[in-house]
Amino acid sequence: MKTTSDFDAVVLANGDFPTHATPLAILHNAPYVVCCDGAANEYLARGFRPDAIVGDGDSLSVEYRAAAEGFFHPVADQETNDQTKAIAFLHERGMRRIAILGATGKREDHTLGNISLLMEYSRQGLEVVMVTDYGIFTPACGTRTFASHPGQQVSLFNFGATGLRSEGLIYPLSDFDRWWQGTLNESTQTQLTICATGYYLLFQTHDEGR
Repeated sequence: MKTTSDFDAVVLANGDFPTHATPLAILHNAPYVVCCDGAANEYLARGFRPDAIVGDGDSLSVEYRAAAEGFFHPVADQETNDQTKAIAFLHERGMRRIAILGATGKREDHTLGNISLLMEYSRQGLEVVMVTDYGIFTPACGTRTFASHPGQQVSLFNFGATGLRSEGLIYPLSDFDRWWQGTLNESTQTQLTICATGYYLLFQTHDEGR
């Protein structure tokens, strides 16, 4: 699993603020933190100061807008969401290894949209993962080996990959085109390998059975 040293920066999105020890450790030890504008309200209210706030500004309170002078970077583009604006902001500054936190919870349509965007960032050559209170979403292409542990709960979502095979999972993989068909699997080893041609999204839980 990823550690704090694996990332150049963290994006804190405006979903539920992290509570699990893993995303909190990544946030508190991040070398660079970018808040989407709505997330900045809670982050600042908790006594922290991000390195940057990125977004269209519609969710940033008047109080914190004044406090954020000098590190608020407004982006008016309405064709992308604030999460993507934050990723682009970091990409422009040469940061490629990024963890997104706080992107799930609250509105389910936002959650699904935020998760699916991981595939777009991967196609741009970025190494972006999403860490939630329950696990980590990792977009991947082709054959990849992932750190794991016996009993870890695993789900795989297909984004057009073919030739799907696996090593280290209880239930073997085969080609599928419905998302639910790759869910509710379990690791049997300290690593697992997914063999495929094309893109897919892997979810691994932090804790056994959670």
